[in-house]
Amino acid sequence: MSLTIGSMMALSFVVSLIALAFLIWAVASRQFRMNQEDAELIFPGGEGGDHQPDDPTSFGFQEKAEPGEGTDTRHRKLIFALIGFGTFWLVFGSMFGVIASLKFNIPDWLSGSAPLTFGRVRTVHLNTVIYGWLSLTGIGVAMFLIPRIFKTHLRGVNFAWVGLVLWNIGVAAGAWAIATGWTDGMEWLEIPRPIDIILAAGGACFAIPLVMTALKRNVHHIYVTGWYYLAALVWFPVLFVLGNLPMHSGVQQATVNWWFAHNVLGLWLTPIGVGAAYYILPKIIGKPIYSYRLSLLGFWALALFYSQVGMHHIIGGPVPTWVVTLSVVQSVMMFVPVIAVAVNQHVLWATNLWAFKQSLPLRFVAFGAVMYTLASFQGSLEAVRAVNTVTHFTHYTVGHAHLGAYAFVSLVLFGTVYYLMPILTGRLWPAPRLISLHFWLVAIGFGIYFVSLTIGGWLQGLAMLDASRDWLESMQLTQPYLQGRTLGGTLMTIGHIIFAINLVSLLFASRREETPAATGAPATTAG
Repeated sequence: MSLTIGSMMALSFVVSLIALAFLIWAVASRQFRMNQEDAELIFPGGEGGDHQPDDPTSFGFQEKAEPGEGTDTRHRKLIFALIGFGTFWLVFGSMFGVIASLKFNIPDWLSGSAPLTFGRVRTVHLNTVIYGWLSLTGIGVAMFLIPRIFKTHLRGVNFAWVGLVLWNIGVAAGAWAIATGWTDGMEWLEIPRPIDIILAAGGACFAIPLVMTALKRNVHHIYVTGWYYLAALVWFPVLFVLGNLPMHSGVQQATVNWWFAHNVLGLWLTPIGVGAAYYILPKIIGKPIYSYRLSLLGFWALALFYSQVGMHHIIGGPVPTWVVTLSVVQSVMMFVPVIAVAVNQHVLWATNLWAFKQSLPLRFVAFGAVMYTLASFQGSLEAVRAVNTVTHFTHYTVGHAHLGAYAFVSLVLFGTVYYLMPILTGRLWPAPRLISLHFWLVAIGFGIYFVSLTIGGWLQGLAMLDASRDWLESMQLTQPYLQGRTLGGTLMTIGHIIFAINLVSLLFASRREETPAATGAPATTAG
């Protein structure tokens, strides 16, 4: 047992050493010139001074298209397809999430159908949202941003189309398998291993175009967003393959399970969200990030500290104490990259509230950036044994997971999609008020959801630790808070439907009328 767990931790350490090797290469190749001028690379037309705010929805189109903007037809259609399928899985998964939440309040509802029992419905919700919505849309955003950062067009588009087909087949087959009771039985690893092979092949096909584009870049320095996305392409395949190897059982399996689950959030979804925010926030505002040095410090601190933070989920389990202690220490060390990101991003938008008030996409991204800070601080504190003793096995943990995966990553992706779709289609969103409605529905809905589960989960944990109280009482006291969970989740789902309607209306509108941006010519400024 000790050898297997030790081997996994050693493997995590090796991954960190690989990150260290890349750090040494970056220093040797002068990627770390520590020059604030490198923060200007995402702006067209030279360095220095403020730049034109860039958000077609709020400020009109730029007068000139940027290199690598995605005006090639196959590239644009690829991004449309990635975001479109991601949105489909968002609505699909959200419906299952609402059903799972309602079952806490109406436990006998739909109990006559095995695929609609809580265990299967909740798991379908988790996997379709993580691998369908977040992953597909995140890859779509990467396909948009990487060419712009590297000032070149996307290479290997055909590989990406194959990846899109394989990935959707894998997500659909995985959802079907879970609904029928065929599952590997580990959280975030429920999709059966034969189907995982399809997802792995699809992921490889997604990685090839992005790596090819990076190798053919027309800039020397890699902007910080590029570091986050390229690193995620290295980390996720390692995590996915190791997490699905059929060589673990018992305690070892639980250790691998939470090593994988937490690292998918920290080394896959977090780079997607933070990388997008590092590009979208300064682009919309027209000013570079506060400190480019801090941005690189934040990235490398994430690479070196995050790989072993998931073990706090098995505090109290039959695992060596050193494993859990190492995880707690790593979790506390995560304050370093989080503070670096917070200073950079929050100072930028908070000192430019004029843009925050005018730009609807900026509201989503800025809100998501704040939620990243809160989720990371809460996660570091939750890893401490004194706090974990109360929150373990409670609804508090569910609220925390949604604070990171939803309030942070999903909100950033919403804002990024609202920013990039007018650029690719050459048309403004047909109903801007729906964007505002979407924002308030998900913001208020998530607030109700998170506060309900946080308070209810904490009270639940205290009740379970009180030996003088019956265990059933710890469940009964959560009922009002679970109703709040259902209300909040329903509001968020309505917001997702509005997002899908807005997206479809924009795409169909762009088909009816050809525009300069859609044909590859410079777009005119909106009046």
